[in-house]
Amino acid sequence: MTKTARKGLGKGLSALLGDDRPIFDEQGDVVAATTTGRPQAGRRWLPIEFLERNVNQPRVHFNEDALAELTASIKAKGLLQPILVRELEPEKYQIVAGERRWRAAQKAGVHEVPVVVKELNDTEVLEIAIIENIQRQDLSAIEEAMAYKRLMEEFKHTQEAVAEVVGKSRSHVTNLLRLLSLPEKVQTMVGEGKISMGHARALIGADDPLMLAKRIVAEGLSVRQTEALANEAKGKQKRSPRPGGTGSSGAKKDADTIALEKDLTAAVGMKVAIDHEGEGGKVTISYETLEDLDELCSKLGVCGF
Repeated sequence: MTKTARKGLGKGLSALLGDDRPIFDEQGDVVAATTTGRPQAGRRWLPIEFLERNVNQPRVHFNEDALAELTASIKAKGLLQPILVRELEPEKYQIVAGERRWRAAQKAGVHEVPVVVKELNDTEVLEIAIIENIQRQDLSAIEEAMAYKRLMEEFKHTQEAVAEVVGKSRSHVTNLLRLLSLPEKVQTMVGEGKISMGHARALIGADDPLMLAKRIVAEGLSVRQTEALANEAKGKQKRSPRPGGTGSSGAKKDADTIALEKDLTAAVGMKVAIDHEGEGGKVTISYETLEDLDELCSKLGVCGF
């Protein structure tokens, strides 16, 4: 996908949905929509059974109370905003944006729904799904991080490209991706809303993040209290290091250093090693081919071969 195309997606879904100017309520649901009167290309009505969900869409959890409210709204006013889909085959369409509306429409007993049909590749489908959910603040921090990871692993996006696609800062993307270094049970607690993203970030690099996460829930700890506990745990870990990575001097690497190595490796796309030597140290970047070295030089703004 070209850089221009990414920027277009980053502006949101309005361009893809024609000239609608939807009016949202406080839950982010459309309660009214107007048009400029110009033709609405690609707009049509389809039987609801022709639509199927995208199993790879980033959002996993759907709030049942909010879904019930949307169902009641659709019963009273109809489905006002079309669902964005792509055609897989005749009478079979995959939902790109609007699964929540599709679910609510089924609960409301609707037989046909308005759709906008677009020709989209797999990368565009994932990007649009992420953008829609982020704009409506529907994704948990873990769901958002997993979506970014998919963009990087499956579609070879860099962190910078991901940030551009979704209209977020590079640091935001990096911080979310670091949450995926936490144990799966801790990630689940974040996804279920038991602990916040702020709590989770404080747990990165801690000696026993799951134990601390359970304390957060049991004792109702604030983010600041969690940071203090995590820093205390990290301090003990540095004084009594566990078996793990080592530097060139043979010293054990602490969890913070290992996490930073992973972040830098993801940022440059090549293996990065950090070795502390007293108050200083060195950073080593390993490349496999001259093309890799040339790409690194380009990223650093210096001439390559």
